[in-house]
Amino acid sequence: FDLWLYYKRIIRQQREAKMAIKIEDIHYEATKAAKTAVHNFLQDWNTKTGGNEYGEPMYCGFAWVDVNVGRTNSKEAKMLESVGFKKSYRPKTMTMWDPAKHNGQSMDCKEVGAQAYAEVLRAYGFKAYMGSRAD
Repeated sequence: FDLWLYYKRIIRQQREAKMAIKIEDIHYEATKAAKTAVHNFLQDWNTKTGGNEYGEPMYCGFAWVDVNVGRTNSKEAKMLESVGFKKSYRPKTMTMWDPAKHNGQSMDCKEVGAQAYAEVLRAYGFKAYMGSRAD
């Protein structure tokens, strides 16, 4: 029982430390990483393939970032909601679609951006994952 209380205290301390960093700063860093990843991907793709008339791969689709939270009305979820996340149809999950805000339809670009965004969130202790599907 004492071990359980110790474990709960450690988890609470980790959450408080995560919340001490401003979510806006994390969002800014993650968005910048996502946009940079898409830009670098497109430069590399155009160099290797010669590009096409659209300037991006023609496989259309969507990508998003899911963050697992304890509850969708928790402090963590409300912080995420303040920077654009919405409650997912899945329980205990917050979702942001196309975090790089790529103005195109290429699933490849959207996946690269979402993966970069999720990696930044994971570095700050969030349980973040990229998801995608073809259109």
